[in-house]
Amino acid sequence: MVLVGFLLVAILGVMTSSVNGYDGGWVNAHATFYGGGDASGTMGGACGYGNLYSQGYGTNTAALSTALFNNGLSCGACFEIRCQNDGKWCLPGSIVVTATNFCPPNNALPNNAGGWCNPPQQHFDLSQPVFQRIAQYKAGIVPVAYRRVPCVRRGGIRFTINGHSYFNLVLITNVGGAGDVHSAWVKGSRTGWQAMSRNWGQNWQSNSYLNGQALSFKVTTSDGRTIVSNNVASAGWSFGQTFTGAQI
Repeated sequence: MVLVGFLLVAILGVMTSSVNGYDGGWVNAHATFYGGGDASGTMGGACGYGNLYSQGYGTNTAALSTALFNNGLSCGACFEIRCQNDGKWCLPGSIVVTATNFCPPNNALPNNAGGWCNPPQQHFDLSQPVFQRIAQYKAGIVPVAYRRVPCVRRGGIRFTINGHSYFNLVLITNVGGAGDVHSAWVKGSRTGWQAMSRNWGQNWQSNSYLNGQALSFKVTTSDGRTIVSNNVASAGWSFGQTFTGAQI
């Protein structure tokens, strides 16, 4: 019976690793680049992160095709990418990038001639500086292999509170581990835990009146890990402020 229990735990562990994308081996895809040599054109984006420099993501970023973007739930996830099977254009080594944007499909063009991000293709549109670390600029597009990897962040998870009374829009950034938040909760000093709904990207919404209350946050990432940040915002918080909590 003990052996059966051990085997069940082992099997569940393997299944969890597979679902979360870790230890699943390398997957074939393609990569292009955008945003200019200084990556200024990558700022903003469909994940809502805004200035990628001030948020700590820098130029190691990617816009994901529909097949990878998961309607925004993949925002914040980290991928290791290497160029492969193109001796003319590939450079040695690999890069680690964070998903910060969406590469939209172009259905007017075929998948192999401009419609790089069309479903069901798995494609990374990298910032130009990070693309040039694995391939030559003139290549334009290269075959790559990728795999999910844990995100390594400095400092705690950051919560930026935007919106207004009865519409609290919280941008969640700098998440370690899996990186991509799939559930979020908020608790005021006069409320219990309340589930937030994802508005877009990694902006999470609460319609409760939370003004004048100290705020705590709880997030769960795609690997099922949950982290609680208690009383990160004092009762005197105001919209537009950013607060730092615990880290995964």
